[in-house]
Amino acid sequence: MVSTLAVPGTYPTLRDALEVAPDGATVVLAPGTYRERIDLTGRRLTVRASGDPGSAVVDASGLDGPALAVSSGEVDVEGLALTSDDYPAVAIGGGRVRLRRCELSAGYGSALHADGGSMVDATEVRVVRGQHGFVYSDAGGTVDSCEIRGVSDDGVIVRLGADPEIRGTKVSDCGYRGVYVYQSARPVIERCEVSGTGDAGIVVAYASATRIVETWVHQTHGSGIVIGPGCTAVIEQCRVEQTAEPPVAVDPGAQATVTLTDTGGLPQAGVVAAGAAQDAAEVDRLLTELDSMIGLAGVKNEVRALIDEIQVNEWRRSAGLSVGTVSHHLIFTGAPGTGKTTVARIYGQLLKALGVLPNGQFREVSRRDLVGQYIGHTAEKATSVFEEAMGGVLFIDEAYTLARAGGAAADFGQEAIDTLVKLMEDHRDQVAVIVAGYTKEMSDFLDANSGLASRFAKTMEFENYGPDELVRIADRIARHDDYIFDEGLPEALWEHFGQLERDRNFGNAREARKLLEGMRKAQSGRLRAMGRMPSRDDLRTLMLADLRVAIR
Repeated sequence: MVSTLAVPGTYPTLRDALEVAPDGATVVLAPGTYRERIDLTGRRLTVRASGDPGSAVVDASGLDGPALAVSSGEVDVEGLALTSDDYPAVAIGGGRVRLRRCELSAGYGSALHADGGSMVDATEVRVVRGQHGFVYSDAGGTVDSCEIRGVSDDGVIVRLGADPEIRGTKVSDCGYRGVYVYQSARPVIERCEVSGTGDAGIVVAYASATRIVETWVHQTHGSGIVIGPGCTAVIEQCRVEQTAEPPVAVDPGAQATVTLTDTGGLPQAGVVAAGAAQDAAEVDRLLTELDSMIGLAGVKNEVRALIDEIQVNEWRRSAGLSVGTVSHHLIFTGAPGTGKTTVARIYGQLLKALGVLPNGQFREVSRRDLVGQYIGHTAEKATSVFEEAMGGVLFIDEAYTLARAGGAAADFGQEAIDTLVKLMEDHRDQVAVIVAGYTKEMSDFLDANSGLASRFAKTMEFENYGPDELVRIADRIARHDDYIFDEGLPEALWEHFGQLERDRNFGNAREARKLLEGMRKAQSGRLRAMGRMPSRDDLRTLMLADLRVAIR
């Protein structure tokens, strides 16, 4: 007999219902916000909202895990809004999961992360916030009639042999790429729309194979579709317009069949734009974007000096004058939250616009991506990562961890450093390596190999933000999310930020974002206690009372 468990009602909390629900049961959530997590292993359940889609919110913010985590079993979820902060909103590590008419929101994680051989079917799912939208890694399933909008990085990532079918889905206004396919992935992309991306619309890289059918790619800052070396692609009856040149970029080492339609005279097959002429308009746009960042005056000047040198060298080369060898590798030092990753991404796009690098793609890695588990594995792993970044920027965060002492693991870290030193020299014209970390630790890192320091052109110091800058950052984040500050709040924020200790744990811009999250939660409690429907101004305004609750 199939059981139906109501929350609240039969059970006061979602956790209570999940603990006693038998296999095959349905847990029904009434409209409201549930400050809980759904964590299931080996279960066969349905969890759905009793009201309209999104009326039941499972909010795992601050709860040390995803809003929905499934490691095995068979789970159906319908009509829920799933929210997290530093974790994916939904994390599937195995089993079969079906999401229907859900809304996903994450802070620094992806909205949906599927791996471990799981099968995940997402239908009419909306992503409203996150670092990434959907990530399929060694996983399969379908993405049907979904919408991913406004994530800070890639909209959809398909990697490690994953083979989802993505149909009728809209990906728009992503900070980096719309769809990124790599590491032998094999997706099908059919009747989708990709637009408004910070870089290319769809990128296929590193031995992947894909079919892109009847898909519209438009208004992208990079090329519409990019097929990398060693990849196989069939691009059928796609529409690609209002993108950077070339609309479709196919590397000579790729095998691709391209047919485009309704493109207003665009070519029917792409060519590689590596080393192409400088795009002065794009350079100006990117420098304007850099200037719009709060603070970082010294860093901005350093980047402009590098760009000036590259442009002048190109003019000298065109005039038949000699040009010395220039390294594009950089060292970024400073505390977290000071914009190092953002500047590194802009730098890569500048190098692309200047014709220095083929694509300007951004690949961020850490120690675990470079260091293997046994002798010889590290060189293979580091080389693989380096090859993935060819043509763009390889950003190694907390690079000093590669040089930490501590037995065999440290030896493997040293092997990674030695491998990178050789690759950086052999391919200095094909990739820009940027290493980042705390100032003192980065000095120790450079001592790990006698040739390491000489590989880098410049060191840029990212200083901690002052109270004025943090208030401006908080105001910018708030306005982006349709909030405004009440009278007196900016001054109180300035006082609060001024009292924070600038030690190793100081998060800079992350402190501002974390504080705003707390203020929004405090505002929610304040508004619910008003006893009336809040006005539009009430919903937008953050007040001193919210700050006091957030820092209590």
